[in-house]
Amino acid sequence: MTQAPRSGSGRNRAGRNPATDSAGKSGRDAGGAKSARTGGGFAGSKSAGAPRGAGAPKRDGAPRGAGAPKRDGASWGAGAPKRDGAPRGAGAPKRDGAPRGAGAPKRDGAPRGADAPKGGASKGAPKAARSGQRGASAGAAPFGKERFGRNLGAVHRPRRPKAPPVDRLDVHNPEGVRLQKIMASAGVASRRVCEDMIRDGRVEVDGTIVTDLGVRVDPSSAAIHVDGIRLQLNETMVYYAFNKPKGVVSTMEDPEGRPCISDFLKNRKGERLFHIGRLDAATEGLLLLTNDGELTNRLTHPSFEVPKTYLVQVRGPMAHGIGAQMKEGIELEDGIASVDSFKLVDSTPGHVLVEVVLHSGRNRVVRRLFDAVGHPVERLVRTQFGPIRVGDQRQGSIRVLGRQEVGHLLAAVEM
Repeated sequence: MTQAPRSGSGRNRAGRNPATDSAGKSGRDAGGAKSARTGGGFAGSKSAGAPRGAGAPKRDGAPRGAGAPKRDGASWGAGAPKRDGAPRGAGAPKRDGAPRGAGAPKRDGAPRGADAPKGGASKGAPKAARSGQRGASAGAAPFGKERFGRNLGAVHRPRRPKAPPVDRLDVHNPEGVRLQKIMASAGVASRRVCEDMIRDGRVEVDGTIVTDLGVRVDPSSAAIHVDGIRLQLNETMVYYAFNKPKGVVSTMEDPEGRPCISDFLKNRKGERLFHIGRLDAATEGLLLLTNDGELTNRLTHPSFEVPKTYLVQVRGPMAHGIGAQMKEGIELEDGIASVDSFKLVDSTPGHVLVEVVLHSGRNRVVRRLFDAVGHPVERLVRTQFGPIRVGDQRQGSIRVLGRQEVGHLLAAVEM
């Protein structure tokens, strides 16, 4: 007796005998290529017509149920042994025969615990040794969590000949404060990271590299540098960046009643601030404000040659060779003036945008240079003063400089 074909199986098409087809398929299943590949036929399989139900045997003939053995003959339950014959439970050994538990050895035989090296014997070397003996905080940037100035990096100052690193020589003050505590209070990093910086020889006190964690210094008089960045430890000093709009004069008070810097100070009007350098009323961009008189004098003194960057829009097109001419120097009414860098940024029909860098602090020197080459300035914006950038700061706003920015600014004038 043969099994009736399923609905939609296509076995009752015209010209086919269902009985012959079913018998032929059973013969093919018993001795066909599929059996040869799996090592035997599918006795009792679904294709052979065996019913499938709660007590129906699986393909290997074993009944399927709560206590039915798995394909390898092991019983299927809570206490059933795993495929290697070991009982399955909390204390059951792993495949390598070792008991499974808190103190069980890993597969390589090493005990697993708080003191056990990760990765086995082949990876048992200390992490510091694999990374070239660098500590966990080696390379950590000072003031790395600040919002502004995070990408300024280390200060590359001209190095003078120095004595080798010292421990407790001239810089040590028994009545002072531990160096790592001063660094942490200044926002450099956590105290532990500051200790690693000292060990790595990245900290200078009064021009001397210090590597001893026991050194104490006087924060009111010591000059401390981390990666060349000067720490400003005087909390009374303030430093601001002002994005000056067009039409504002660079003065705190104007007798003619024009808009001036004090109009934008709002809650800071009680502070006595200096503006570092000047921008004419028609020029926009970065202007630094501070109550640090020594820094103001140094940043405006020509001997320190602090670079300033400007974006200049002029009428175009611009003839070839203007940039080389400005770099070489142009004779003005008060002497020869030149730029340190000249770069064409953009060009549109009738207009050219140029970026120039110069360290001269003469009055209206950028406008006079472009007038001398036949391209009067249409718009002028200062985008950078030394290491400080205006970035995306809104026009007319004043922001406090980050400690890393202040450190770079101080280091730029050898403070």
